[in-house]
Amino acid sequence: MKIVSCAGALPNHYYDQDALISGFLQTWSDQHHNPDRLVRLHQAVQVGGRHLALPMDRYATMSFGEANDAFIEVGTEIGARAVQAALDSAGLTPADVDVIFSTTVTGLATPSLDARLVNRLGFRSDVKRIPMFGLGCVAGAAGTSRLHDYLKGHPDQVGVLLSVELCSLTLQRGDFSIANLIASGLFGDGAAALVGVGAERAKSVAASGPRVMDTCSRFYPETERVMGWDVQDTGFQIVLDASVPDVVRRFIRDDVDAFLHSHGRTIDDVHTWVAHPGGPKVLTAFEDCLELPDGALQRTWDSLNEVGNLSSASVLMVLRDTLEQVDPPPGSVGMLMAMGPGFCSELVMLEW
Repeated sequence: MKIVSCAGALPNHYYDQDALISGFLQTWSDQHHNPDRLVRLHQAVQVGGRHLALPMDRYATMSFGEANDAFIEVGTEIGARAVQAALDSAGLTPADVDVIFSTTVTGLATPSLDARLVNRLGFRSDVKRIPMFGLGCVAGAAGTSRLHDYLKGHPDQVGVLLSVELCSLTLQRGDFSIANLIASGLFGDGAAALVGVGAERAKSVAASGPRVMDTCSRFYPETERVMGWDVQDTGFQIVLDASVPDVVRRFIRDDVDAFLHSHGRTIDDVHTWVAHPGGPKVLTAFEDCLELPDGALQRTWDSLNEVGNLSSASVLMVLRDTLEQVDPPPGSVGMLMAMGPGFCSELVMLEW
């Protein structure tokens, strides 16, 4: 598969982190026994501001059903913008698309969001739709891998991967756990779309993007409670264990080394890194255990600061920024990587 474009779309409501902290303090001041802890945790995630699906005052009294209705409405709107922007950048139209992979972990929709885009954007009636739910933060990388798998078997076709994550709509107002307080300061809202073409179709598409050389999936045993949701009457309650950076340090170096070795390469051969912005401790763990040079993950750090962690959309946002800002030497190798519920990782080897 050749990646020919990647685009993002963000909701219109933006708040800097100070405004968000102030809003949380107003909401929780009568319930939370230690507001200073909330401030410290929100400042520690190094997020400068985030886009929200709705105006901040709408969140105070929303039910699970109301939040999910907003997910469908806003998710369809920003998803459509992301897909159209990615197709425009690739010089393609919705009628050119043969398959749509879509992923989310922050709302429920049947018909799925991709189905709601068929009439809206003008996809063909025979377009294949493959919605994925539950992969969380890893899904931007895993979705890229699964689209690559499909296009290997359909080399003359065009595929789209769409990620829509509206993390703010999962906020649990009655949960004062450390995990929920961190999540309320870390996660933001957004959508991203990637356009890929099979090897035969790539010959007729003028694009400077990378091709996917290979992919690698890793599942870590007995880690199901590291990250995920507990589904409650009030919606999705965050499961986020403090051991995430430790899991990174334990596994990711061996996984990356083995994956590269299978292609006769080493970490020193990787010119471009595209990583999911899981949070400061996770990014530091990536940098330390992979022994990355200064600045190797700068676009990931910038994305974290500018919009927060957008779950599955984040690594695609970083890929978009990489395609726009970096001009790797022809033939050079890149590594796109993310981790998420399972607990698991997904590695995608790229070649420019």
